[in-house]
Amino acid sequence: MRAFISGVAGPALTEAERRFLKEAQPWGLIAFKRNVAEPDALRRLIDDFRTAVGRQAPVLVDQEGGRVQRLGPPHWPSYPPGAAYGVLYDRDRETGLAAARLGARLIAADLAQLGIDVDCAPIADVPVAGADPIIGDRAYGAAPDKVAAIAGAFAAGLAEGGVLPVLKHIPGHGRATADSHDRLPVVNADRATLAASDFAAFRPLATLPLGMTAHVVFTVFDPVAPATTSATIVRDVIRDSIGFAGLLMSDDISMGALSGSLRERTRAAIAAGCDMVLHCNGKMPEMLAVAAEAPLLAGEAARRAESALTARKPAAPIDLPARRAEFFNLMAAVWQPARGWA
Repeated sequence: MRAFISGVAGPALTEAERRFLKEAQPWGLIAFKRNVAEPDALRRLIDDFRTAVGRQAPVLVDQEGGRVQRLGPPHWPSYPPGAAYGVLYDRDRETGLAAARLGARLIAADLAQLGIDVDCAPIADVPVAGADPIIGDRAYGAAPDKVAAIAGAFAAGLAEGGVLPVLKHIPGHGRATADSHDRLPVVNADRATLAASDFAAFRPLATLPLGMTAHVVFTVFDPVAPATTSATIVRDVIRDSIGFAGLLMSDDISMGALSGSLRERTRAAIAAGCDMVLHCNGKMPEMLAVAAEAPLLAGEAARRAESALTARKPAAPIDLPARRAEFFNLMAAVWQPARGWA
């Protein structure tokens, strides 16, 4: 296996993609809306991917709820944005946590039926006034203890459903004043502020099996490189200060925040201490470039990858119709699929 996760271009593998997957051996696949047709077609895509790589490789998707959910109507339910759980939490802490855990358990049921076993959620980003809206209502709140509690409940719900959570975006995207999909955000906050707010939300979640970096520069630690490609931030902040011990993947290496060729970006992320490079857009020339630079999975990265996959557990039994009704009743005061949330 090589230390990268790949996307593909459409709802079915091309022959070129089959050859690429067989030869390059990415650790996993990430699915996007362009890959999603109807349930049986998506199952075939996932089965074909695993056949191509010759193993039960992990399949990832971004299914947070709200603006970020790759699966949706008419084949799958809509789910609320993270902020809706935060509103419930403010009214009654235990209700908010129960709703987040149940929402994630239902998402896990949707994913598991398709063969998807990794969800790129929860986020533990703590937004601040004036930040770019890319996080916005995806965040569970603006207090780090609240964010950590809801994110922990969401992660637990996924795990109960046999789906691995991915903690993102370490060490924090909430303070960024730009959307890293388009350009590089720079954060100038001091160490004490970051430690007490941004990083504090991630520390209670440091034992989660998988995490994703933020393409954000924190000038107090590294004036040039974003967290994804900064050895200082990976070592001193993510691994040491936050204490994250799981497999660390980059955010999408093709995003506009990063500079240099895809080969250079891949080398930089691995050199900085990322265990895995994530490449999402399904463009074959870029896929080939990433695969050419992604090393064979070995050493600590291989150990963390194996540990994460070992954490995949069979889903606990669930009465889906009853639990869905319970969930929508819990959320009705703050969110409904037809009218959004308030």
